[in-house]
Amino acid sequence: MTYLLIAVLGYLIGSIPNGLLIGKKLYNIDLRQFGSKNIGATNAFRTLGLWPAIWVFLTDAAKGVIAVYLSSFLVGTPIALLVGGIAAIVGHNWSIFLNFTGGRGVATGLGVIAVLVPQITAIIFLIWAIIVYVTRYVSLASIVAAVLVPIFMWLMGEKIEFLYFGIIAALFVVGRHKPNIERLLKGTELKIKVGNMIVDSKKK
Repeated sequence: MTYLLIAVLGYLIGSIPNGLLIGKKLYNIDLRQFGSKNIGATNAFRTLGLWPAIWVFLTDAAKGVIAVYLSSFLVGTPIALLVGGIAAIVGHNWSIFLNFTGGRGVATGLGVIAVLVPQITAIIFLIWAIIVYVTRYVSLASIVAAVLVPIFMWLMGEKIEFLYFGIIAALFVVGRHKPNIERLLKGTELKIKVGNMIVDSKKK
């Protein structure tokens, strides 16, 4: 019963649509109507600019952190941490507040692994940042980073439960990036570019 409670709470925490709330409350902009129509940090960066994107990223990552710490407080077993973490990612990807739509799960997943395996998280984030800097493709960086998580977990001898989580989370991220993968293969994927023209036009 406690694991069910953890799953429900993790899902509800993950379901909080931070990108939508930040865009609407602070800028009167619905991110679902611009750019990729995604409520994640990348579309916030293109649509609103750097600082709004940072806030979206941090608050989405915080959902994963909170879900894992809550699971640790309520039960504390490795399985409990994974249940809470996976539930948060599921909530972010299929939010009950957005008719079961949502983001890609990258930032929330990063928040989860930041608690579980902080050293690996630092390495993965560095690799992600390098790929984004060199290629300007956030989607490519996110896919590569997600795949590398379970590989690094295996190489560094992490708990088998954490390795299973890494595999599941990677499948979530890659699956949610299927349209991006198709565009990358066709050469039509958008490169990252600051696009706060919408915000600027609203202010005029």
